[in-house]
Amino acid sequence: MFTRLLVPLDGSRLAESALPAAAELAVRLQAPVVLLHVLESGPPPTVHGDRHVRTEAEARAYLDGAVEWMGRRGVTARGVVCPESGGVAATIARQAEAAGVDLIVLTSHGRGGVRGLLYGRVAEQVLQRGRTPVLLLPPSERGRDAPFTCQRILVPLDGSEAAETAVEPGIRIAAACGADLLLVWVVPTVDTISDERAPAARLMPTAAAALLDVEAREAAAYLEGVAARVRAAGIAARAAVERGEPVQVLLETAARERADLIVMATHGRSGVSALWAGSVASRVIGAGRRPVLLIRVPRT
Repeated sequence: MFTRLLVPLDGSRLAESALPAAAELAVRLQAPVVLLHVLESGPPPTVHGDRHVRTEAEARAYLDGAVEWMGRRGVTARGVVCPESGGVAATIARQAEAAGVDLIVLTSHGRGGVRGLLYGRVAEQVLQRGRTPVLLLPPSERGRDAPFTCQRILVPLDGSEAAETAVEPGIRIAAACGADLLLVWVVPTVDTISDERAPAARLMPTAAAALLDVEAREAAAYLEGVAARVRAAGIAARAAVERGEPVQVLLETAARERADLIVMATHGRSGVSALWAGSVASRVIGAGRRPVLLIRVPRT
């Protein structure tokens, strides 16, 4: 797992802010890196205020510089230039699979104010077409000087086998980086419950509160079981059951615990709306406050 990384670059500082994270992980994982530039059809003259890399010669010279930057940090890297075919995101997804990449690292930025749309396209198509995990990083104007550390990893769980898909990748990253894991399950309150149980909870709040308390106790036992497995792998792990609205509480917990990375499982169902609209993962990513590693749940 995580033996070859890919970083898409468009020449902008915002895209380049993925480089420090890719370099750090590549060194830790002893993984080579593919730096990719997609030659767009009819590219604009600038991208995010920087001159757009528009020709193959410009792209190769630009990537040569990025490869050299990686080399100075002890990372084996190579540049790949390819023409756009079917859209930038689809091209990136195909190139990742063709290169045998098992982790794509990119910033969640987009052109023309469609930040969410671009990262959605890239991640959705990669997750839909294969099993390649995607590490999304908040963009930074500092570009190649953007800070990245990975000492605390948060893994949200809900007791499902699907959510547990994120545990093993979290262990691998933690082992490589010397990080610890925080396993979190957010149990709603009567006031924040929003699933199919909501109508009954409104009608019978006392009974609903009692059931949610039982769920919280079961969650604590479940998390301790997972934490024990993580510790058996040599990784320091803690478990925490939080109460409230899941996304808000996850973000607050990540901030309070100063998590450097959130590792989450997500389904690669067909269609943007199925993957992103209303999901916990999409809302955590949309907050854009810290790196999120998305792990595709295997299809059954």
